[in-house]
Amino acid sequence: MAYAQPPKKTGLPREVLKWLQSLDLSFSPKNMRRDFSNGYLVAEMFSWYYHEDFPMHSYNNGASLPTKQGNWAQIERFLVKQNIHLQKEVLDGTIHCKPGAAELLVQEIYTILTNRRIKGIHDREIDFTDRDYQDQLPMLARATASKAIKNNLRLTEVIAEPNISTNQRKVQAIIHMHLEQRAAERVQNPKRFNVKPTLGELAVRLPPSSQHGDDSSDSNASVQSGTAKSCEPSITSKASVHFKEIEVRQTDRRSLIAI
Repeated sequence: MAYAQPPKKTGLPREVLKWLQSLDLSFSPKNMRRDFSNGYLVAEMFSWYYHEDFPMHSYNNGASLPTKQGNWAQIERFLVKQNIHLQKEVLDGTIHCKPGAAELLVQEIYTILTNRRIKGIHDREIDFTDRDYQDQLPMLARATASKAIKNNLRLTEVIAEPNISTNQRKVQAIIHMHLEQRAAERVQNPKRFNVKPTLGELAVRLPPSSQHGDDSSDSNASVQSGTAKSCEPSITSKASVHFKEIEVRQTDRRSLIAI
């Protein structure tokens, strides 16, 4: 049975959707990842508030990587000029069609342009991988290591970043995430992976002994009682180690000389 990729259409808060409709954009976004990846709609959203800084004739509504880079380069220059901060991870995720990136970007732009806050938007963890989607699948249908790399590393990312070391670090991070998921699966379902308990897990755990404070108080009391009563043959130390008292008799040297 074949399983489809994560759904491309994801929800936005109602107030954000109503705001997008009020802007009267050139076309209504139907696929958030695809329609916002080239930056054309983002520039059109800003043009309603900064008309002189966003001449729409200089933006191209294309799908190629050079078109995306050209549009976003103009947008980033405007953001620097107006001292508007958008997270770099969100911008890169939107360009490369990462799941959830475009939705988060639209909500951040909404808070900046309307000066209205969305509850919990800044508390979300930036994670544009397919982790949540893989957790919803049965274990048999979850991605392998190679499939995880293909799902979480876009071809446009490799083309846009010519540095091989950077791409290698991205691949290593994806593999590390995949291994963590596999380890969690082994813990959740050990019978499926034939995981046998270790010797430590099979060992019998004895209940903890009495508190050290009680032991120390008992030992101190025994020491005091031993010093008070010299007739007792044993002395108890603080470490609860018993020592036997031995009486040694020595002869008098003067009596030996007289003899």
